[in-house]
Parts: sequence; C-alpha cells; structure tokens
Amino acid sequence: MRLPMNTSLATLKPSGIRRINALAAQHPGCIALALGEPDFPTPDVISAEVTASLDRGDTHYPPNNGRPALREALSAYMGDADLTFSADEVILTDGATEALSATFMAMLNPGDEVIIPTPAFGLYESIVVANHAKTVFLDTEPAQFQIDEEALRACVTPATKAIVICSPNNPTGCILNAASLDAVARVAEQAGIYVVCDDVYNRLVYVDGYERFAQRHPELREQTVVIESFSKPWAMTGWRLGWLAAAAPVIAEIAKAHQYLVSSAVSFEMDAAARALTVDPTPMLEVYRARRERVLAALDAMGLDVVEPAGAFYTFPSIKKFGLTSEDFCIKAIKEANIALVPGDCFGTEGHVRLSYCVSDKNLDEGLRRLSNFVSTL
Repeated sequence: MRLPMNTSLATLKPSGIRRINALAAQHPGCIALALGEPDFPTPDVISAEVTASLDRGDTHYPPNNGRPALREALSAYMGDADLTFSADEVILTDGATEALSATFMAMLNPGDEVIIPTPAFGLYESIVVANHAKTVFLDTEPAQFQIDEEALRACVTPATKAIVICSPNNPTGCILNAASLDAVARVAEQAGIYVVCDDVYNRLVYVDGYERFAQRHPELREQTVVIESFSKPWAMTGWRLGWLAAAAPVIAEIAKAHQYLVSSAVSFEMDAAARALTVDPTPMLEVYRARRERVLAALDAMGLDVVEPAGAFYTFPSIKKFGLTSEDFCIKAIKEANIALVPGDCFGTEGHVRLSYCVSDKNLDEGLRRLSNFVSTL
C-alpha cells in the first residue's frame, strides 16, 4: 500500500537545468553552456578563513541567524549600497535558495497567490507551490523583459500576497528599468503586497545607473524582502551561503521558518563570509564582460535575436524562427552538435534558450563555434 504524500510536491518536476546537464554528461566531450556557476575558484583569502576557523575548533552551533559580527558586517555592506537594515534585520542563510524558502514559508497561507514575472528561475514556482500557494505568471516578453504596469495590475487579485523580482534577471540578464521598478512599487503599495527581491546578481552589472528596488523605493521598506548570495559574485556556489534582510516584524517571522528549516548556516564558514564582503569581484566581472561581448557578436553572426543582457552571465536568444520547441532544440543540439543549452520553457518562456557564459574561454569559444555550425543546419 502506498500512503499519500504532499500533493503539492507531486505536481513539481525535477530541475530542467539539472536534467539538461545530466543529458550532456552522457555525451563525451559535450560542452555545457547551461549551468549558472562561475568557473573561477573561490578567492584564496576567503578559503583561508575556513582553514583558520577549523584550526580554532569552530565546529559548534552558532546563533540561528548568524554571528552578531557577521550580521553587523552584512548590515554595513548593504548600507554601502544605500540599503538600510540593522544587524537584527539580517539573517545568514544556507544560500539564496533557503532564503527564498524561509521567506515564502513565513509569508504564505494556503490559497495565497504570488506573481512571478517570466522568464524566471523555476525555483520560485516550486517553493510557492510546495507551500500550498498559487503562482500567477506575468509574461514580460512583449515588453522586452520589462514590467508593464497594466499587465501587472491584471495579475492582482484579492488573494495576491507577493511579487518576486530578479534584476539582473536569470535567465535573460536584463535589468529592470526605473519604469518597471516604479510600476512594481505603485502596484505593491496600492494592493498591499510584499516585494521579494532576488538580488543575487547585483554585483554582476555591465552598465551605469543600475538601481535596485529597495534603493529606489525605501518607502516600501515594510513590504520588501531583499535576498542576496555569496555564490555568484565570489564564486562560492558550493558554500551554500546567502542572506536576507527585511523590516523587523517581517524578519521575526522569517527567522522562525529559517530556524526550523536549517537551524543555522555553517559555523566555520562565517568568518570567511565576512572576509568575502571585503573582496572586490571586479576582476571576475571584467572577464564576464569580455565574454558577453563575444557571445553577443557570435549570436548576431548566427542571426539569433537577443535582448542585450545588462548583468548576470546569461543570454536568452530567440529560436522561434526554427519552428522547434526549446526542449527539442536543446536535445537536438546535444545529440547533433555536442553543445548544451537550457530550454526556455524551464523558465516559463517558450521559443528561447539560455546560454551561460560563465565557463572557460576555451570552452566558450568552442561552444559558440559548435552552436553556429548547428544553427546553420536548421
């Protein structure tokens, strides 16, 4: 006899990104431009702090929300970006994934709705659904991956609890402009909903004038949750470290969810996390910038339309003219050209593929050559 399980989880599928990478791994020599993981090692000065912590025997339970000194450092770091949160309004988390999980666990009741502008990282939908809430998708493709206020208002219902935004965006690399941020602010204020800001790519920006939602709209502080991560700027994906910040009444509830989900982040990584905040990621950013230029030039030569990314390390070119679904395109590319990309339908937007350029220059150049040859056969 099979006993019943959580029916919400039964509707969820395993990560499409991981599935594509697993398929690529079955083809020897396949170049994967699929995973959003920096190809750089974690800077030595950060890793050295873990060795020192272990040498001191720092292997016991830390405070649930992170050590006070680290939370003070995170508060000061955010303050340098004009985001005013006290140390008591910051929680160190097991990556941005757990930060999102704790936030939605604390925020959502069964039947609540969360607006997700698409294309979007599939994790948002999964966490919302796992918490017995509903997702409402806002298609941003007609607005060149910006947020149209009228379209956003059409998504709001009495059950709406929050909207989640990601800028720079995964998978497009696009940055929400002032008009988009203002549209979100007006709707959030009038509807009385939360704005969950997935800002994990905020240090990977290639243009001037970048502005984050919480910077531009501090008047909505009581309705805003800011989520950041050590993974992308400092090449620390395997460390599973992130943090979140929100006004005191909100953080108090999220802290409960965080405590019951994971208890705390890892004790002997906390000094390293504080050290990371002092490391300038610009050298890595400049490498990504050069790769972005090569990718855009290559896509243009292939005749693939793309909205130019202003941040992160992805492009999201259109493949509509080939008459293939994004899934079929990507499987065909693996089997015929030994090159792996991620289907756009993994992000809720068909007719596109995500190309990640956080790989070695050698693999990127060879991958683009293979993609060009593949496209020429379609």
